[in-house]
Amino acid sequence: MDRYWDNLKTYQEIFVTSIGVRILFIGLTLLCLTPLISAPIALALGIIFSLLFGNPFLQQTRRFTPKLLQFSVIGLGAGMNLAVIGHESIHGILYTLIGIILTVLLGIGFGKCLKTEPTISLLLTIGTAICGGSAIAAVAPIIRAKPHEISVALAIVFLLNACALFIFAPLGHYFGLTQIQFGFWSALAIHDTSSVVGASMQYGSQAVEIATTVKLARALWIIPVTLLIGFIWNRKRDSELVGKARFPLFIVGFILAAALVTFIPTLQASG
Repeated sequence: MDRYWDNLKTYQEIFVTSIGVRILFIGLTLLCLTPLISAPIALALGIIFSLLFGNPFLQQTRRFTPKLLQFSVIGLGAGMNLAVIGHESIHGILYTLIGIILTVLLGIGFGKCLKTEPTISLLLTIGTAICGGSAIAAVAPIIRAKPHEISVALAIVFLLNACALFIFAPLGHYFGLTQIQFGFWSALAIHDTSSVVGASMQYGSQAVEIATTVKLARALWIIPVTLLIGFIWNRKRDSELVGKARFPLFIVGFILAAALVTFIPTLQASG
């Protein structure tokens, strides 16, 4: 009889703990959707939660993660005014093109030398070359990256962004860079736009202006690079669908969202 009650108590504790973990998971998820929590902090909370409690909705998150990433890329397009970006970033196109080509070549080379998992290597390379987490979110569904591969790539990119906020300005002063030089350097070397602005603000107003302009030009490459990767990667991976790479339709959504914001003034005001 005592054994029966002990087992019942154990099952009750497991049930209560499971319910509590699920409620905590949902609460943290909703909190991360608010402006109070930035993307790096949300990622850190997710990692800590997973290590402590695991994922109470593992199957559901595996099923919905690719779609959520695609919707996030469409949302990124809604924050871009193509007219403003095209006007401001025309002079930075060449610099960013050279930077992206060099970064991709170095990323591929280092990935092969270090024998890194190809998917993680590609995500890190594209995230470093273009615009950090946004580029990773755009490329991940196309190459069918697994959740843990996406998490690793995002964690590394966000960690490097956080380091850049603290070390770039002191390094710029140490090497005696002008504001123009620092603006170009930060725009080409730091991944996410928010981190580029944050680092360049510590250096001066001219550095912020240059960095923002060049970074916008760099972000524009997310469209052609994503389409190219989708074509090459799927031709390479799918032996039964050679020559029939799937077109990433969410990129069309990205372009349409950006076009709507650009040509409908009321959407710009409400955004």
